[in-house]
Amino acid sequence: MRLSGVPLTLVRYPARTLTNKHFPSMDRAPFGRFYLPPALTGVSDEAPEGTQGFLEDDNRGAVSPDPVVTLDGTDFYFSVKGIGSSIDPFSSASLDRSYVSELTREETVRARLGRPTVITPEGEIDRIITGERWLRGSPYGGQGLEHAQISLNVSERADLTSLQGFLIAPVVQIAFLPEELAERLRSLHWYHRFRGPFVQELRLVPSNVRIYFHAKNTVGNNIRHIFDQFGVDDDSKALSFESRFIRSALAMLTLFARTLRFDPAKQRYFGLDFHDVWLDKDAVLAPDGSVYFVDLEGIEEEGVDREKVGEKIEDQVFRSLYEFLFAYEQIEQERTRRFGGTHPRKAHFEHLLRETLREDPFLRVKETPEGFGLLIRNALAEESLNILFSITDHEHDDLRSDRKVSRGDP
Repeated sequence: MRLSGVPLTLVRYPARTLTNKHFPSMDRAPFGRFYLPPALTGVSDEAPEGTQGFLEDDNRGAVSPDPVVTLDGTDFYFSVKGIGSSIDPFSSASLDRSYVSELTREETVRARLGRPTVITPEGEIDRIITGERWLRGSPYGGQGLEHAQISLNVSERADLTSLQGFLIAPVVQIAFLPEELAERLRSLHWYHRFRGPFVQELRLVPSNVRIYFHAKNTVGNNIRHIFDQFGVDDDSKALSFESRFIRSALAMLTLFARTLRFDPAKQRYFGLDFHDVWLDKDAVLAPDGSVYFVDLEGIEEEGVDREKVGEKIEDQVFRSLYEFLFAYEQIEQERTRRFGGTHPRKAHFEHLLRETLREDPFLRVKETPEGFGLLIRNALAEESLNILFSITDHEHDDLRSDRKVSRGDP
């Protein structure tokens, strides 16, 4: 499938790389390279190999329009994170060569910005990697080694694209920008100079369709286009799409439990948790409805005492529960708009939960007098650390009818 989006041209250069242990031979093009927007080509001393066409992806990313490899039965596209931004971080102004040249005191950098070796194609806009320190470990518009290393660590911990059912878009390589180029980019800053190495993440993604933010077409703003793009053209496909979304999204919401381990030296329990990354903007949909987490830099282990394990598992579910239900609602509304649906909303959802999670070793649906709960198990198989999370509630006067429908086909 060919992806749609805003065209973006990048210039390709040979790079020193750090490679994911699962992809030891991925050193052929387009890997083993770093990529500059045409606006920055004059700042580099390296000889370019040529230009390559991409599509915009997120604020500082690019994705190939055609797939480059198939993993676990899914087509993946080549993606580069850290290729420059087109928007001023402190206003809505454009971030172009003319503007950023005023940020540097280095006359040589200013002169180089005025002499790009490749001109930005007509109809495209300048993108700039700046030296402004952004968040904790990245330059604005680019990527820092600290964050890229976290992404690579998560990728290596996974089995290609799955970490105990949590689906990821793996980082294949970290590409290092030459230090002389990085030093010139550091001078392009407003307040705080980024001191660390400048790198790019070379990764594989199943699409450029996000849940709500950071894409032109998202589940939240253009679900009709997504159904058309992904070929969801009958009710059977739509139900399968919904089921795969539920299964993969709930794996995200229960990542801590799925990766739980005990450290006897510290007498604490550790599991993966999310920091400054979210389901609605940092994950993408595959054509079959499965959702893959793509911005892995905010996923790190967090440790808690035993009595806090249940609380941490519950907090992680609550953190993204609304985003999960919001996206599910958009998918289900489009399904019923196209193919019809007469069953109660909660009954249909509960039926999908029950059927979808049958093969999930960490989740089971448990019916209670109050409604439906998710029994969340853990990687240590310690029953005392399992929790029951209420996912739907029933009013007493409609409980009977909802239960009756939930046992049948939706």
